[in-house]
Amino acid sequence: MKAVVFTLGCKVNDVESGSIIRGLEEMGYAVSRFLEDGADLYVINTCAVTAEAERKSRQTVGKAVKAGKGAKIIVCGCASEKNAEQFFEKDGNVFYVSGAKAKNRILELIQDGLPDERGGVFVEQGEKAYEEMLVPECLKSRAFVKIQDGCNRFCSYCIIPYLRGRSRSRKLSSVVAEVMASTAKETVLTGIDISDYKDEDGNTFTELLLALKDAPTRIRLGSLEVSLITDSFLDAAKQVKSFAPQFHLSLQSGSNAVLKSMNRHYTREEYLSACAKIYAAFPNASVTTDIIAGFPTETEEDFLQSLKIIEEAGFLQVHAFPYSPREGTNAYKKYKELPYAVKKRRVELLLKKAQEVKTAYLEKCIGKELSVVAESCVDGIWEGYAENYVRVYVADENGKEPIRVRVERLYKDGVLASYVD
Repeated sequence: MKAVVFTLGCKVNDVESGSIIRGLEEMGYAVSRFLEDGADLYVINTCAVTAEAERKSRQTVGKAVKAGKGAKIIVCGCASEKNAEQFFEKDGNVFYVSGAKAKNRILELIQDGLPDERGGVFVEQGEKAYEEMLVPECLKSRAFVKIQDGCNRFCSYCIIPYLRGRSRSRKLSSVVAEVMASTAKETVLTGIDISDYKDEDGNTFTELLLALKDAPTRIRLGSLEVSLITDSFLDAAKQVKSFAPQFHLSLQSGSNAVLKSMNRHYTREEYLSACAKIYAAFPNASVTTDIIAGFPTETEEDFLQSLKIIEEAGFLQVHAFPYSPREGTNAYKKYKELPYAVKKRRVELLLKKAQEVKTAYLEKCIGKELSVVAESCVDGIWEGYAENYVRVYVADENGKEPIRVRVERLYKDGVLASYVD
């Protein structure tokens, strides 16, 4: 039996798909993550973070219908949580549509045997407890461990809290057990809002890091909020034996006025203070971020504040993207969208400035020693990420273990380095 599990969207979706893959493999399926022809079963894990992501989700389900030629299709994820009916095609083979929660039900459904006729919708509502899933299929270089789900922040532009539900955290002992058993060279702790991690016993993210201080794998963190960057949290991170000091610190705007209309609970000054704390605790750290261009309340002066903060924060990498209105959010109800040309120009300027600042960061790395997890080899050059998330290229390495290198010069989208004996 052959199955395809195809994932759109975030790393949390990817981890959940990995759990579904593990379950299918245990049932005897040969599983692919690519949308291949001729499978007996297709599971499409959808995304709804933007209107474009939702459109791509519908398009992918349509492709699966054609690729399967009669195969049974299950749809899950945020887009189907938002609107399940959009995935039932008149003449298609979509048998069941689940949502963003209770994805374990999919494995139960398959284990019990899919019916010969199309089924129905079992979108689960009101999930209050963290749902444990199977450990995802083994990844050699980098593994992602989900520690939290849902979100309580309700940023005015974001639909995800309405789809994923309220914040809930995985039990600390369960996280520790999975990480300690990992054979991956690097493990990333991920979730919808991991900064809000607090399990049913009251353990916080700081306590989780302390519990992982002797982990046999390098620990990297997913996207963080400013509120998490405290002295006690950074002290805990410094105690982790192998910690990757890359902090993806969500920004969204460099303007206090826009941050307020986005319902982001910090100021640009507090954000820069958090960056300063990070650099003081980890001199070799990098800070990466996301910035939304053209939020409806963003004036030209506001935009210039976002442009300016890129240099002030010294980002290694910036993911800049245009504001996308999402029906059901406060921003959609309250504000009128800016012209597309305005948003496009602002994204281009943000990315140009981000590249300048990234180059400056990389130049400062020349001559430094870094620890690299090698991931792939192309034409005799191994590629991988250093602890600070700099992309490193190095020749003639077997790629089996983290390696120490010395940075020689800029190269492609990162740096070229040589081995340190």
